[in-house]
Amino acid sequence: MQHFGAEAKDSSADETASGTGRAVKRGLLCRCPACGEGRLFRAYLKPVDTCSVCKEDMHHQRADDFPAYLSIFIVGHIVVAAYMAVEQAVSLAMWQHMAIWIPLTGVLSLALLQPLKGGVIGLQWALKMHGFGGVDEDAAAAAALSERGDQPGR
Repeated sequence: MQHFGAEAKDSSADETASGTGRAVKRGLLCRCPACGEGRLFRAYLKPVDTCSVCKEDMHHQRADDFPAYLSIFIVGHIVVAAYMAVEQAVSLAMWQHMAIWIPLTGVLSLALLQPLKGGVIGLQWALKMHGFGGVDEDAAAAAALSERGDQPGR
């Protein structure tokens, strides 16, 4: 018996949310978002073209600048909060602040950049963005333009 106001849960929405979370987590761990086993990067920020374990194509990912924006956002909040806390507790000279906060900012930024790029690739894979769903978006856009009679670049 269903009570008044109770709604049936949509299990497909729950599965999609858990699949997206799993793919992002695997990406943050620099693993293939599909299988979780293969390496996602062949170099510091160069993703592999295909997963060595499950053969999932990764060459069409477009993380672009989003991981850098996320890194700046996170590191900025951490460093500014830490700076303000230290300034409240201790009085340091300007050179001491520079000796602490500039290297810390650089190290945190470089440490977060690869996992954040992996997370973005995992999100794109889970949401089937930028060719991960089997659809070449550039070809589909060109076909839509030619169907309407528009020519790209005009």
